[in-house]
Amino acid sequence: MPSFTSKTFLAIFASAASVAAHGHVKNIVINGASYQGYDINVFPYTQNPPKVAAWTASNTDNGFVGPESFASPDIICHKNSQNAGAHAVVAAGDKVFVQWDTWPESHHGPVIDYLASCGSQGCETVDKTSLEFFKIAEAGLINGANAPGQWASDQLIANNNSWMIQIPSNIAPGNYVLRHEIIALHSAGDLNGAQNYPQCFSLVVTGSGTARPAGVKGTALYTASDEGFLKRIL
Repeated sequence: MPSFTSKTFLAIFASAASVAAHGHVKNIVINGASYQGYDINVFPYTQNPPKVAAWTASNTDNGFVGPESFASPDIICHKNSQNAGAHAVVAAGDKVFVQWDTWPESHHGPVIDYLASCGSQGCETVDKTSLEFFKIAEAGLINGANAPGQWASDQLIANNNSWMIQIPSNIAPGNYVLRHEIIALHSAGDLNGAQNYPQCFSLVVTGSGTARPAGVKGTALYTASDEGFLKRIL
């Protein structure tokens, strides 16, 4: 029977702990109603997982999407993502409270939020590669003093690993995908060193707004050579 040396065991344990430290959204809350996220620790291993408003993903290692995959569908809603089987309802102008299970302090970076209309069809069947995302909020470097400075991710951690997103009050009612993302820049001094952690939720937005902002395909949101992805912050 093979055996592990203590050094090998510690190396494996450290690697596993590092991976486990990356987070995912465990639920969102809208006007007191809680909607479960896609539990990557349970659902992929469940024969009949519940239908939730969160899009599925295959990042069971709690991993990320790197800049080398910015032109891949993986960047849209994470690796091998598939449409959510349910949706959450929110009124234009209301807020979506996003709760992460954890986020590592070392992974400094921005928090960005997008919406994409699913058109007249429900988001349960829309082709994700056809979605055109428009930005509704972003937060990056808050205070540049004392490198690496204070980033949006630090604010998220300070707020119990949570984030608040306001749906534009003038947005037209309809079916939308909310794309919420943290971008970790601790290794961004190297090409393809940035780490993107997109999370998607299907929403039905109600109200009387008329705005239908133009957007871009998810695979055109970023390029690996964008300045922000090649800036070392540590």
